[in-house]
Amino acid sequence: MSFPDDLDYGVEDESTGINHPHDDDEEGDEDDTQPRILLMGLRRSGKSSIQKVVFHKMSPNETLFLESTNQVHKDDLSGVSFVNFQIWDFPGQVDFFDPTFDDEMIFAGAGALIFVIDAQDDYVEALVRLHTTVSRAYRVNPAIHFEVFIHKVDGLSDDHKIETQRDVHQRANDDLGDGGLDKLHLSFYLTSIYDHSIFEAFSKVVQKLLPQLPTLENLLNILISHSGIEKAFLFDVVSKIYIATDSSAVDMQSYELCCDMIDVVIDVSCIYGPMEDGGAYDKESLAIIKLNNTTVLYLKEITRFLAGLTPHTWRANKQKPSGRFWNTPALYDRRNVNLLTRAGFPDDGRA
Repeated sequence: MSFPDDLDYGVEDESTGINHPHDDDEEGDEDDTQPRILLMGLRRSGKSSIQKVVFHKMSPNETLFLESTNQVHKDDLSGVSFVNFQIWDFPGQVDFFDPTFDDEMIFAGAGALIFVIDAQDDYVEALVRLHTTVSRAYRVNPAIHFEVFIHKVDGLSDDHKIETQRDVHQRANDDLGDGGLDKLHLSFYLTSIYDHSIFEAFSKVVQKLLPQLPTLENLLNILISHSGIEKAFLFDVVSKIYIATDSSAVDMQSYELCCDMIDVVIDVSCIYGPMEDGGAYDKESLAIIKLNNTTVLYLKEITRFLAGLTPHTWRANKQKPSGRFWNTPALYDRRNVNLLTRAGFPDDGRA
């Protein structure tokens, strides 16, 4: 499996064909050839807060003091994430009819466009802006993934959340149909920075930008079938976005436990086991946590950006799997080594 030529997922090693993240000293501050995620929406809809909480570890309460975005902010995540991409945060007052607004430059290289709607506000104006935005983007680049975050739902009741999502979905798609854009597909997510829903939604968005996703899912299915564990995730350690999981359904509670475990492991490592260079996550990172409800969580370092996590239910009459299952021979069978290397895992000679 190869990476698209026009999207920069890292430097390719000519001897192995593996794409590696850029070194910080080899790249400029910004590289407009990288895949981009565009964050758009009205003012105060929560765009910058989402970016800060997911990718910069800002506490949700601290986002209350963020100033409104007045110009396009480009956040380059190269070297700190499994996927090298940029997030462009647009100010809410962006004027598409301004002659200086370059549709081609902005939308042509975008992989995904996230439009954020404040669910606690009157979203009639937001829906009008959504239609204008996706219409112009689609004409320039029909391959963009269009995602709608119905945001700030933490203040709504469950019934109100469902009704709001249904209403936004209906109105947005009606507008597209009236504009002759029936082929344009919108995906909708209920999100909040005060729970794990924003990480779950961003996980879905990022997975659509990963050309190696089918390979990773196949490898996790192999792991499940050979180890007896119930669920497996590959997490981006910094953002707590899950890059891939096996083919079984994702249980939100299990996902939240895995996110919390990453925080615990990194925090404890920073306090008690820092390396000489100040890092808290390396090839020796491994943790097992047993909860009082028979759930056992396993974390194992896979690469410097990725961790394998498996929530597992342990019973006295059931064999308890070892943390070594991430080293199961199935993953290093010669038939799978090529898949591993193509997905970014090193061929360490175990096959």
